[in-house]
Amino acid sequence: MATTKFEYKHMPFFSVVIPLYNKENWIEHTLNSVLNQTFDDYEIIIVNDGSTDRSQEIVMQFTNAKIKYFSKENQGVSVARNFGIEKATANYIAFLDADDLWFPNHLAHLRALIEKDPNTGIYASRYQLIFKNQSIYIPQFKGIPLDYSGIVADYFKSSLHYAIATSSSVAVSKEIFKTVGFFDTSVSAGEDTDMWIRIALKYPVIIGESITASYVHSVKNSLSKKSILQKKIKAFDFYREDELRNPSLKKYLDLYRMEYALQYKMEGKPELAQKLFKDIHPKNIPLKSKILFYTPSNMLVLLKKIKIFLRNNGIDFSIYQ
Repeated sequence: MATTKFEYKHMPFFSVVIPLYNKENWIEHTLNSVLNQTFDDYEIIIVNDGSTDRSQEIVMQFTNAKIKYFSKENQGVSVARNFGIEKATANYIAFLDADDLWFPNHLAHLRALIEKDPNTGIYASRYQLIFKNQSIYIPQFKGIPLDYSGIVADYFKSSLHYAIATSSSVAVSKEIFKTVGFFDTSVSAGEDTDMWIRIALKYPVIIGESITASYVHSVKNSLSKKSILQKKIKAFDFYREDELRNPSLKKYLDLYRMEYALQYKMEGKPELAQKLFKDIHPKNIPLKSKILFYTPSNMLVLLKKIKIFLRNNGIDFSIYQ
């Protein structure tokens, strides 16, 4: 049974949905980054997904009437996000992970994008990555100038190296979910990626020119240590017909096939790795990625550790570039 804390009796422009699971070291900073927004017509919906640390205690210290707090049993981030969407009273949902941060102008920036075109599927601000050593990296998107604001011509092509849409930098109309469905609760890896794919296949995506969100990469790295064998990934067959019609989507998904194939190899599951690898179009993966696939699994584990070390020290790169 879910429990709620505050009531905000006004239909706001945004509902900010924050799934919360064991983020006691971050949730206070995250919440304050929302409460410091220059555009203040919003409600905050926090869905505590069965946290076992002090997350609830910290949230309960906030007395702002904009906050609606719900606590429920642990069922995963997709269930928590879907619950938040259902409880939202605004027409637009702005998503935020409980360990990421917004600049004060984030919601104002998204609102300006919405006013440009209220019929878009995804409104995305730009974001920065914060690494463990506190260095900052600003992703660039293929074919999109740094000062560009407007509709993305090819979402999948532009998102090959870094995704335009992330779970802390976008807003989506609540009506969109009636068409594409909610977050897939049957998977536990790449749930948000799957949602952005489904929306981008049916609706245009708009990107702004301003960096208004901070993605705390060191926290995400710690979570990614969970074995792929403990995760449920989306079956790629789900997108099969769309891939046949959309070469950019095929290339985009082939990068994920390769990523999962390498993870399966490192976990000693070569048959699962090979199954994914054979579905990759040869032209969609660079030579260095193919070489990695045939590298012994123990060497792959060592290379991954080196990559994480470099990333934590502000050196980020992709094997797919």
